[in-house]
This record gives sequence, structure tokens and C-alpha cells, in this order.
Amino acid sequence: MRPCLLGGRRYVPHSYSPMTTFLLLLAVVAIFNVIIFVHELGHFLAAKWRGLRVDRFQIWFGKPLWKKEINGVQYGLGWIPAGGFVALPQMAPMEAVEGSNRDLEEPLPPVKPLDKIIVAFAGPLFSFLLAVISAFVVMGAGKPKDTVESTVIGWVDEAGVASGQLQVGDEILQVNGEPVNGFAGSAHFDSVQESVMLSEGELIEFLVRRNGEEVRVTTDFNIPETRWWERKGMRTVGIWVENQVIAKSILKGGPADRAGLQAGDEIVSANGEELRSRRRLTDIVSNSENKEVALVVLRGEQLVELGVTPLKPTNAERDPMIGVEFETGDEFTQTIYHPGPLEQIGDSVRMMWVTVAKIVSPKSDVGIQHLSGPVGIGGVMFDLLSMEGGWRRVLFFMVLFNVNLAILNMLPFPILDGGHIVLATVEMVAGKFNALFSRILEVVQFAFFFLLLGLFLFITSKDIGDRVSMGGGREPVQYEWPE
Repeated sequence: MRPCLLGGRRYVPHSYSPMTTFLLLLAVVAIFNVIIFVHELGHFLAAKWRGLRVDRFQIWFGKPLWKKEINGVQYGLGWIPAGGFVALPQMAPMEAVEGSNRDLEEPLPPVKPLDKIIVAFAGPLFSFLLAVISAFVVMGAGKPKDTVESTVIGWVDEAGVASGQLQVGDEILQVNGEPVNGFAGSAHFDSVQESVMLSEGELIEFLVRRNGEEVRVTTDFNIPETRWWERKGMRTVGIWVENQVIAKSILKGGPADRAGLQAGDEIVSANGEELRSRRRLTDIVSNSENKEVALVVLRGEQLVELGVTPLKPTNAERDPMIGVEFETGDEFTQTIYHPGPLEQIGDSVRMMWVTVAKIVSPKSDVGIQHLSGPVGIGGVMFDLLSMEGGWRRVLFFMVLFNVNLAILNMLPFPILDGGHIVLATVEMVAGKFNALFSRILEVVQFAFFFLLLGLFLFITSKDIGDRVSMGGGREPVQYEWPE
């Protein structure tokens, strides 16, 4: 089996036409099949080179939805989208997983352990080579880099664990003694947000610059509640970086429209408080139902004072609102840079190492459920393709994914390529396995296959749960006004 496990991330859902959605999904499926095909092609070509009998070459598991025999090899597409295989009767017995091989007219000659090792190693090697080729393409085409370079706090949740400890205007220098690289989006997991999410222990220590002096602050952390079908929340302390509050569009007939707010206005203060974050304005509005909020907006080069009264929509159960869509993303800096292949491979290995280390650490709140299976990975690719410069983003994802695929398949577990290499090495030292051991080995591999399949189903249920919870767009809110 070819595991598809990566650190999970959430993305904002988009709305597309049915044709655009179909084409994006088709692209995702095509990319998946290319990745699996290249991996299995490594096994196939190595087996042909070393003279092994190739019975079947199938992408995905399960009963074939399509199959065709060419030159004695049955090519097929299974119905379980979780990997692929090349059926090699002379390797370790896999019939319990891959299905019975076709009847042979005469027994096949034994295969040297070295040949088995070469064939097993060829799959991860081809995945790694695909990662290297993709890395060279990324180096030439460029990779979008979305980062929040500032570490100055613009919002502190008044009900959060950092309230009274961290302050608006604090510049975060370190988290738990480690320097931070921006507020979010670091490729090395060393931004403020990721340092908090992946922190260990009972408390989180911040080193901040406040009024020109360095101050150490220790806070607790909070894990947001999620529903049973969703992944467990990640650690947070209730802060965000400073950003502008600029109106993008105004709902016609809403509170902001009636107050005279215009698209392009920058709200600089609310109730006399300087605003350094959109989230702070949301807090003020949510707690001011039917109470006028005094705003000062920058319109062109002039300051304009307005009074707006937040109301709850009449067609939805939501907090009080003023009917404004704000410009977002100004805190992010997007650049195109051209990292070398070694840097890309190194970043991919580092990301995988950090993910696995946090999963096995008893002090971390990261668990197996935070990995992504085929559905989650496909969803990430769909979202990446949907973003500006999506093809560049997917190219680097190919590097990351194939490095993960190569390393995971080299783990010394049954069914995986690393397991075949271990067995072949034992056979090289101890001699050929007898029939009883081969039968026991087949049962062990069958059991491990179902354990791995159970893991896939569990992770996939979380992938689907998160996607369902993210949902689509909401209908426009409506308000009723007294005559």
C-alpha cells in the first residue's frame, strides 16, 4: 500500500461553477494518478529488469473497475482510491491483499533476495526522482510564498487566555525560547502561529518587545471545541497580527449603508479606540446590538465621523453585524521565489519530521487525526489549484508529497516497500522461507493491511468532517428596520 499522509491544514472554501469544479477535480485525480503511476512504474521496470514475473499492474486497490491484459500483464484501475500495486508472485505473498494471481502453468523459479530488494527499493526511488524533477521545475517557475512577516499583535481576545498578559502593540520575538519567523506561513514551522500550535508542555512563554523593552510573558493555551466528526482543535492563545480595516463592499440597506459608510473607507477607530485589527472591530460590533458605535473613517485624505448601529440579521442566527465585507489579506506578503532543489527537499523532510515528532510526543496535542488521507490531500490540491498561482503551488506540493511517499514507503512495516526489503534481507541471511512461514507472513500482511485501511478510514472521516463543516457560502443577510 502507498500511504498518503501529510500534515493537515484548513483552507477557506470557494464557490465555483459546476464546470470549473469538475475541471479542478479532474486535475486533482490526474495528479494523484501520475504520482501513483510513477511509483508503481519503478517497481514494474525493476521487476522486468531483474527478470521477475509481473502478474498485474493496478492503480488503486480493490476489484478492478477497468482491466486489460497486454503481453501477459493485466493492467487495471481499482475502486479503492488509496494507492496501487504491481503484483509480483515471486516476491513476498500478497494474494490476501491484492487478490489471487492468475493460474500459472508451472511453478515460478525462486528470486534472489538482492533482486527483491532492488524491486522493492525502485518504487520509493522513482517517487523521490519525481520529487527532484518537480523541484527543478519549481526552481525555474518559482514558488509563491505567502507569509505574515510582522509579529506585532493587533488583536487580543478579551475572553482568551492571553488577555491581560499579551497586549496590542507587543512585538513577539520568541515563543518558548525559540526565535520566530513572522506571524504565520513559515515553511519551517517557526512562525508565531505554528510555534503556538505545535508547542509542548502546559504553558507557553513569549518574549515580546513592549514600549522599547523586552518582556517575558507566560500564558496558558486554549484548544477550541470541535464536533465529534471534526478533527481536534489546535492550540491557540487568542491573538492575531495587526491589519487594516478597509471596507470592500457595503450591503445595501444594512446598518453601515444607512450610516453612510462607503466602499474603500478605512475605519481607524471605534468608540474612541484605535483599531489595529478587523477582529477587534468584530468584537465591538458583536457586543453592541442596538447601540450606536462611533466610527472614525479615513476617506481619501479626510477623516469622517459616523455612527452605526449593529443589528442581528432577521434571516440567520448570527451575532450583531453592520453589513460590511472587509478587504482581507493585507497582512500577508506574497512573493515568488526560486528555491533550489536541495532546499525544497530539505524543507519537505523537515516538515515531515516535525509532524511525526509532534504526533509521537506525549507533551503535544497533535495526533494521528491531524494527518490527511487521500480525501484531505485531494482537497488541499483542489484549494491550491484554486488560488492565484495555483499551478506553481501544486508543483511544490508534488515535491512535498513525493518526498513523504518515498520516506513512508521505506518504513520497515509489512506491505510497505521497506517491509519487503527487511524480509529479503532476512532471507539473504537466514535462507529461503519455508511454506509455513510464507503462510504466516501472508496472514500478518493481511492483518496489517486492514490496520492501515482502518487508519485511512479514520483519517478520511476527519477529512470529510472538516470539509462538511467548512461548508459553502452563506446567503446574504437581511435586516428589518422600524418605520
